[in-house]
Amino acid sequence: MEEKNKSVMHISALVLGIISIVTALFWYISWPTAIMGIVFGAKSTKRMGSKLGKAGLVTGIVGLALSLFMYIGLSLILILSNIY
Repeated sequence: MEEKNKSVMHISALVLGIISIVTALFWYISWPTAIMGIVFGAKSTKRMGSKLGKAGLVTGIVGLALSLFMYIGLSLILILSNIY
């Protein structure tokens, strides 16, 4: 078997990216899974040129951005609601 067939890094990148999107409200789950999805996606894309790795990279970035946007937005809402 070739080295390409043994690696499952591209599949795990996609799964972790999807998990980070689904759990975007829970930063303690979303941030680590998104970061691992980004790292695994970048490595598998660089090593093998995998399309699933690229998809994992994109979903990890989207999950991290979505989670950060929700976290910052909710923090601003709570801060501004206490001012008035």
